[in-house]
Amino acid sequence: MNIPADLRYSSDHEWVRQDGDAITIGITDYAQDSLGDVVFVELPDVGTEVEANETFTEVESTKSVSDIYAPVAGTVSAVNDALDDHPELLNSDPYGEGWICMISMSDATEIDGLLDADGYRALIEN
Repeated sequence: MNIPADLRYSSDHEWVRQDGDAITIGITDYAQDSLGDVVFVELPDVGTEVEANETFTEVESTKSVSDIYAPVAGTVSAVNDALDDHPELLNSDPYGEGWICMISMSDATEIDGLLDADGYRALIEN
């Protein structure tokens, strides 16, 4: 299972890449593997206010529909429009071209409450 050391992770299987007060969010390799073939991604609207640990979008696969939770509070500042035509990017490149959106954080210290790679590895192995 691919768990990049430079990212943070939520217990709901989202990954976070921080750049100042902005973060990029996607689903982990573990999540995409559990979902199976992704066939649709509901992208949030730019400007949407999100609350930490609250559902803000969803991913549909051949197996199920899964909620995606905001790992931190903030405002959606960008979305990955490529997922409209190519939702399978979540399967083929979950940490690269398969990112879902970017969020401008309300409180950058919230990221400190997320798991590091070792913590996330322990979560999925138990």
